[in-house]
Amino acid sequence: MRTVADVNELTLPLPDLAMSDVMQEWLVNKPVMIVVYILLALVVRWLLHRGIDRVTTPAPDGSTRRLWPRRRARSEGGALTDVDGAGDESDDDTGVSADESGGLTAESLNKSNHRKPAEQAIADRKRAERRAQRMLTIGSVLKSLVSFVVLVWVILQTLAILGVNVAPFIASAGIVGVALGFGAQALVRDFLSGLFMLFEDQYGVGDWVDLGDAEGTVENVGLRITSVRDLHGTLWYCRNGDIQRVGNYSQDFGVAFLEIPVSYGADIDRACTIAIDTAKRAAAREPIRSNLISGPELAGVNELGADSWSLRMTAVTHANMQWATERELRRRIRNAFAEAGIDAPYQQGLPVSPMKALSPAE
Repeated sequence: MRTVADVNELTLPLPDLAMSDVMQEWLVNKPVMIVVYILLALVVRWLLHRGIDRVTTPAPDGSTRRLWPRRRARSEGGALTDVDGAGDESDDDTGVSADESGGLTAESLNKSNHRKPAEQAIADRKRAERRAQRMLTIGSVLKSLVSFVVLVWVILQTLAILGVNVAPFIASAGIVGVALGFGAQALVRDFLSGLFMLFEDQYGVGDWVDLGDAEGTVENVGLRITSVRDLHGTLWYCRNGDIQRVGNYSQDFGVAFLEIPVSYGADIDRACTIAIDTAKRAAAREPIRSNLISGPELAGVNELGADSWSLRMTAVTHANMQWATERELRRRIRNAFAEAGIDAPYQQGLPVSPMKALSPAE
């Protein structure tokens, strides 16, 4: 029989719990590497999304935010002054002034202290809302693009860790991209053109634009199609890739442009004096006063035709107000000319001379 000592000396065989290199590679190393790549992708995506939100989210006043705040320095008097962009604005701009080249620009108009009417304040608020919507759209597109790129990168890295050869996938993606590029050139061109139009803010909803084939008020701006409604109520759908030029009548300011024909029998100096005096009196009252930024100004005699001469007059107005200003100024100047006895050419209509009928013999 076995004694207690013999029983104590018996040893039971223990299982070998040590993992082989293959098991450790697949159960520990590879999962850890995949988790690290996923966490890195999430951090990169979060940082990029935060930067995009910082740039594209509008401020409460409607302006765009800066990615980094302005650097400020304390002057000798203790006041804080901007280091970045110092000297961009001057405090002595009290009115509309021309730039160094002598032309009127949007920047010089923005520096003016003209009081805007209620209608213009509403238009500015709508423009700020449109700008905010445009920036949010751009931010959404950019964030979707960033998420897609990060997701593709994580998938490729995961496949590479698992031992899958990703070179065929990349080559196949390149071939598919080339095929789509050739097969959908128009669609790609429309999409890229719409994206650049959004970035550059060439026009927006509510603007009166000239797109070449269509002219009217913009009702919708998309990445592929821009819809414009003309004066007759027709809604035009314009593909962004086919738009070669854009004329925006609603950006920043407008110019009321008048060409006033006068008969040769009228006194030139008297007609010029009456025209500018009438325009200035009209500019001092409503409804023209709230439309104007500067002017009106009389350029003088612009053209000497065969049967009449014409006066040219201009006035800088708020956006979309130039046409109403032109109509009202024409009406008042025409009435002033009629009261002063200044005739327009062909008051009774164009003369028509009878044509002599030709006989068959001739």
